[in-house]
Amino acid sequence: VQLQASGGGLVQAGGSLRLSCVVSGRTLRSIAWFRQAPGEERAFVAAIRWSGGPIYYAESVKGRFTISRDNAKNMVYLQMNSLKPEDTAVYCCASGNAITSTTVRPQAYTYWGQGTLVTVSS
Repeated sequence: VQLQASGGGLVQAGGSLRLSCVVSGRTLRSIAWFRQAPGEERAFVAAIRWSGGPIYYAESVKGRFTISRDNAKNMVYLQMNSLKPEDTAVYCCASGNAITSTTVRPQAYTYWGQGTLVTVSS
């Protein structure tokens, strides 16, 4: 299983970016986005299941970010609107058999992409 994230870049505060993640190989139950800012721990951003069902967001991104999937293409997207400087981080997609109680935990995900850098300037 391989994951490839793309779409990062430099954007001004208030702007938008859309990240993409393509999954090759076997797809597990859930796919999520995490981010890691310099000097900080990896943090959960959003998660979705390939089969449908609940979608999960971190409180800090609710109402601004939208996760979606295209099962036919094995693609997952993260639409990020109203970006803030504090959203600056390396964003990674991850795949795993996370269940509701473990969705936000990095340990619930088995496969990780290499990450894409998002920089939001003030």
